[in-house]
Amino acid sequence: MMAAIRAGSLGQEVVLLEKKGSLGSKLLLSGKGRCNLTNAEDLPEFLARFSKNGDFLRDAFKKFFSPELISFFETRGVKLKVERQKRVFPQSDRSSSILEVLKNELVKSGARIIPHSRVTDVVVQDGRVSGALLEDGQKILCDRLILACGGASYSFTGSDGSGAKIAERCGHKVVPLRPGLAALEVKQGYIKKLEGLTLRNIRVRFFSGKNEILSEIGEMIFTSNGISGPLVITLSGRVDDLLSAGRKVFAQIDLKPALSHEQLDARLIREFAANSRKGIKNALKELLPMRLILIFVLEAGIDPLKKCSQVSQKEREKIISMLKGFSLEIAGCRPLEEAMITRGGVSLKQVDPRTMESRLVKGLYFCGEMIDLDADTGGFNLQAAFSTGYLAGESAAKERG
Repeated sequence: MMAAIRAGSLGQEVVLLEKKGSLGSKLLLSGKGRCNLTNAEDLPEFLARFSKNGDFLRDAFKKFFSPELISFFETRGVKLKVERQKRVFPQSDRSSSILEVLKNELVKSGARIIPHSRVTDVVVQDGRVSGALLEDGQKILCDRLILACGGASYSFTGSDGSGAKIAERCGHKVVPLRPGLAALEVKQGYIKKLEGLTLRNIRVRFFSGKNEILSEIGEMIFTSNGISGPLVITLSGRVDDLLSAGRKVFAQIDLKPALSHEQLDARLIREFAANSRKGIKNALKELLPMRLILIFVLEAGIDPLKKCSQVSQKEREKIISMLKGFSLEIAGCRPLEEAMITRGGVSLKQVDPRTMESRLVKGLYFCGEMIDLDADTGGFNLQAAFSTGYLAGESAAKERG
């Protein structure tokens, strides 16, 4: 949509081919329906939030970055707000506020929108784009074409990975599509009993041999077969890289990151002394959620009926060790279909960062999740989509074949 708006505003005849019956299906889901459209971090920090190759976006961000995006919507009547971690949302808390502006601008730009038009291939003649072939056999003639087909998650919204296949047929190398910002599965069977339990103010350490990935302090939630929540989702791509390399990966949850080993020991000694005649499960109520206590004690190898006065120093040490590192073995990422974003895509080596044009096919441009870029949660991925779309639209409009 942003590519079409920008190209149309520069006086070009633009046709937007939409696979679905309506525009912006995936945008409406973003930010849990609230649309976290960008982030207010400065450029160096913004680029650092991309898992790799963030510098590729410097030209796109120089042309159209978060201040320009914020201005784009606010000057068109949508008031925005900055929340924690500098995430930017519409004040309405509705993604539809953002979508309506884009639809209105498409109309103003003169772009012609054709819904239910599934592109199956790009027509290339003598190394240059000459049209797009639709599923019904119709050919849309053009001399410049922007592929903005998205990734391969939430395929019911239209992003089913078909754009990557089209790019491959045009001769491009596509880095394999993988889940990004996804929940993780674990091997421990007891995890099902913890489904829905949220842990707050904790830290997660993922490790595989000498490789270590440490989260910030925040929230995590147990699912029916693993772990999710902001801390997990943000680091899931790096965890998946280790798993894809055939490595075993473990998660250690620091349930009390604000307390040292010594402070926990002193606290347990006090708790056990004050509750010497009570069972150990009761004494741990001040330290752990009720649903976690029985599993925690069993994993520590302690009889859950044991009284506090009977807990040995060795058992107390084990409790402290597990409070600072409750361990889980990671089995894998949830499927790509369930991921918030898609990792992988058209190789950056084959895309000109100054224009978003293919280095292989003249007149062919890429933007958004079509290309091999992905970032943390927090508005970074949507800003990249808006920026690369803007640059692709402007570059295509200004190009003269």
